[in-house]
Amino acid sequence: MKMTDFVNLTPHSLTIHTAEGADPSIKLTMRQIGDGFGPPDWFAKEHPPLPPIVAHGQAPHVIACILCHLPNGNGHPESASIAGLNANYIVRQLKEFKDGNRTGSRAAVMVTIAKALSDADAHAAADYFAARKQAPAFFRVVEGAAAPKSYVGAGSMRFAVKDGGTEPIGDRIIELPQNEREARLRDPHFGFVAHVPPGILMKGKALAETGGGGKTLACVTCHGPGLKGLGEVPGIANRSAIYLYRQLNDMKTGAHKGSSVALMKQVVAKLDPDDMLSLAAYAVSLEP
Repeated sequence: MKMTDFVNLTPHSLTIHTAEGADPSIKLTMRQIGDGFGPPDWFAKEHPPLPPIVAHGQAPHVIACILCHLPNGNGHPESASIAGLNANYIVRQLKEFKDGNRTGSRAAVMVTIAKALSDADAHAAADYFAARKQAPAFFRVVEGAAAPKSYVGAGSMRFAVKDGGTEPIGDRIIELPQNEREARLRDPHFGFVAHVPPGILMKGKALAETGGGGKTLACVTCHGPGLKGLGEVPGIANRSAIYLYRQLNDMKTGAHKGSSVALMKQVVAKLDPDDMLSLAAYAVSLEP
């Protein structure tokens, strides 16, 4: 794991930046913005003091939580939105990473972090993010047969090709920053747009609310009305569609297992890729 994985170390890496609306005295280079042990907190007055593990991590293996999940916990598609999740649920997921029960394609960094994280720091981070509220419409949805041409750039984030026009979306969900500049600066005020195929939200709604005639279990049974969560069952409304798809697929393939996933195995057993895309797209379209 290298910190250079999180930033685009080009000649522009030393250009000075300030996030939109932030204290103008805070001026950082892209190298500093991508510092795993001191990433930016552009709007420190908007939240309580950050626990040290959340703000700075602990070298050499525990990256600061806010580098990927942002100080408000809303995160990016390549990481996860964890704002407002139940604290016990967050701690349990950290243990799943540590115990080798979450081994999906995007899990490697979290496995390294969880194995080096103390129980006290795990609880401090969980309590902090559980107390944050999801930002309204941090993830928006646009249905359409075409999406902006895009590419995967620094930090595994997807960006639109400049003046690239559009391309058929096919059977994909394409999540792009609402404001590319601010996303690169890891500004927590700007979210993402999920471009989804036409008609997919209606199909996802039917699966989530009824189970699709026995194909799966109705998501609302456990995740509650509006998929906002019930107790320690996580709210999945208005969280990244790409992230949600990854989790459904990981549970189906066995890359995400453990006692907490036992009930989900039945849910995903008969789902095909189109079903999972539909459910993920529908969930992200809901209000948090």
